[in-house]
Amino acid sequence: MSGITFGGLATGMDTDALVSKLMELERRPINRLNTDKQWFQARQDGYAAFDGKLKGLLSSIDALTSSDDLRQKTVSASDSEHFSVSAGVDALPNTSYQVETISLAQVQKSVSDGGFADKTLDQFGSGSISFTVGGEAKSVTIDAGDGSLEGIMAAINEADIGVFAAIINDGSSDPYRLVLTGADVATDFSVDTSTLSGGSASLGDFSTTQAAAKAHIKVDNIDIYADSNTLKEAIPGLTLNLAKAETGATTSISVKLDEDGIKSRINSFVKSYNDAVSFVTSQSSIDGSKAGILGGDSGLNVVKRRLQNMLTTVVDTGGAFSSLSQLGFETQKDGSIKLDDATLTDAIENNLDDVDKLLTGTGDTKGIADTFKEYLEDVTDSRNGLAAINSKSTTTNVKRIDSRIEQIEMRLEAKEKTLRAKFMAMEKLVSGMNSQSDFLTTQLKGLENLWNYKK
Repeated sequence: MSGITFGGLATGMDTDALVSKLMELERRPINRLNTDKQWFQARQDGYAAFDGKLKGLLSSIDALTSSDDLRQKTVSASDSEHFSVSAGVDALPNTSYQVETISLAQVQKSVSDGGFADKTLDQFGSGSISFTVGGEAKSVTIDAGDGSLEGIMAAINEADIGVFAAIINDGSSDPYRLVLTGADVATDFSVDTSTLSGGSASLGDFSTTQAAAKAHIKVDNIDIYADSNTLKEAIPGLTLNLAKAETGATTSISVKLDEDGIKSRINSFVKSYNDAVSFVTSQSSIDGSKAGILGGDSGLNVVKRRLQNMLTTVVDTGGAFSSLSQLGFETQKDGSIKLDDATLTDAIENNLDDVDKLLTGTGDTKGIADTFKEYLEDVTDSRNGLAAINSKSTTTNVKRIDSRIEQIEMRLEAKEKTLRAKFMAMEKLVSGMNSQSDFLTTQLKGLENLWNYKK
């Protein structure tokens, strides 16, 4: 309550402390409501934590729903000096190749023979520059006033003839030179600037410093040519990025199935599954221990049972495997799973096709990984998933509690004012009575003195 009070001046009672104690008792319903509010919020935090576990499980199972992900390859090269190599899903496992990089792909580059002191000076006149690009005659018009190196460069680039221009500075006394570059390795060209007229200088001839050439490699003595230094079809499923040509130098390439990568994905699923199941288990009271905030929650237990049921699902894909137990999955007493590495390794090494079928399905038959994925996408949905639904419920309950607290606070504020007013009235009454008592005492004392005087 605002304002300054001086309780107990007449009665000697600490009315401020008394009112505070009374209001503490009155606030007990608010304290209970705040406790309820904290309980709802703590449960929502629990749901959010469980949702995170399920999303981690969804991410790990998603990596097992694609045949491409299950058939990743590793590729190694005897050296990385001549090219780098990467493997795609179409690479053939247990294969090797011998690659010789004979020449790199390069575009034609030609540079003006003469240099010029000023790249902005209009000194070459106007007219047209003649080109022969890939055997086809083309021309670039140079308008009056654009006869500088910069003007000619801009005109060539805007003409889009398959040749691009740039200006370099070679550091000499006349440093600026025009460089022409072909658009690709298939573009060879020649240029004639003698058709320009009216200028004070001649742009002159151009010398080819680099001829256009395709990339040339040999794969197991088979000649292969390409328009780029990135070759994606020279070897099935492999991408080569050429870096250095050296005739006679051979690099060995070896492709293998990425068994460790496949096992890593499956182990990641096992870990994520155990994290989710362990979270549910941790919420239950065990051996008299205190249950978690979501202890006994039916939603969590439904999810746990559904995951366990899917784990033991039998799928007929026409392959050698119909359940995860045949890949080495072993269910433990606490609901978690353990993976027998030897069994999984044998299945991957000797029967990957059927491992693929079990996890990803075949034809109209849904794989176990797809079954997990569909369910987990539903239960973690941002609108209708378990955590989302409980978040909406929590929000509603917290708003209801806040509204109730606000109502009680208003009532208690009014009650405190009333109490303080009553105590203030009591103080005034007692003060008045004390004043009357003091007056009567004074009068009686005076009468007593008068009586004694008359005697």
